[in-house]
Amino acid sequence: MTDQDEGPAKARTPLSWRVAVPVTTALAGVLFVTSAISSEGDDLRQETTDLPTLVEQRREKVAAQQQVVDDLSAQIASLTDEVDNAEVAKARKETRALRAPAGFTEVSGPGLRIVLEDAPREVDEPGLDPNLLVVHQQDIQAFVNALWEGGATAVTLQGQRLISTTGIKCVGNTVILNGVPYSPPYVIEGVGPVDDLYAGLARSGAVQTYRDYAERYQLGLAITAKDEVVAPAFSGSVDLQHAEVLG
Repeated sequence: MTDQDEGPAKARTPLSWRVAVPVTTALAGVLFVTSAISSEGDDLRQETTDLPTLVEQRREKVAAQQQVVDDLSAQIASLTDEVDNAEVAKARKETRALRAPAGFTEVSGPGLRIVLEDAPREVDEPGLDPNLLVVHQQDIQAFVNALWEGGATAVTLQGQRLISTTGIKCVGNTVILNGVPYSPPYVIEGVGPVDDLYAGLARSGAVQTYRDYAERYQLGLAITAKDEVVAPAFSGSVDLQHAEVLG
């Protein structure tokens, strides 16, 4: 992954354009989420520089903090249920009706699993830009956008539910999702009619560009139809930290 702290990630350009003209820089296309997740001031390196160890330590820390949040949320829900008030009961009913479309209930059904991975280390050509050999943030976004455009009712990345305020950030060779770092391979799953999801992928120019790069540079790409995909309820923060108007 490119380091988002050093500037915007390079977007992939269609290989036909690379043959026609030299490409210096390009911006990613449609963003499917806001990208403002940060490390909240934590020192990710701490006492070791071993990346797998750092990733696991960070993941365990976030999991422990999330458990505290879940416990407090359960207490709040329990106390709210004890309130005997008509207005509260009405608001509670309206809130429950919105939980499913907002991503706060588990969804399951047939769907697609997509796995993206960096090219093998042995892939090498004189003068080849190493950025062409790794999965970028906008590659992940392209496939997620295509699934939603194809009618997915729920989408996950690395098993985490994605909603409208989900942020993804590239840091070095990892992706930060809801504060948790992940290394490739990146697993994206979408729940929805399989044929429609395939059609959504086929209509996406950004997905086709990744396919071209995968064929040329051996980037990992595997798409599999599944009888059942389970998208857990979203349990992270819903605070919108940053947004921009597009178009």
